[in-house]
Amino acid sequence: MALVELGRFDRQEAFIVQGRLEDEEIPSFVFDAGASIADGSYLLIPVRVMVDDEDLERARAILRAAA
Repeated sequence: MALVELGRFDRQEAFIVQGRLEDEEIPSFVFDAGASIADGSYLLIPVRVMVDDEDLERARAILRAAA
């Protein structure tokens, strides 16, 4: 298992993406969600959604279908 980046999103969207992936039984992780939250710049810092490399293509297809 190797984690790869699915994409970068704003903080709220990253958690929505994670929930959608979980609905499809694809484990995912949100990285950087707490970055700079103390100084209020967390809205400017992209948040990474990471998935297993074996799930990457399926996860991308799910995001494309949702768009």
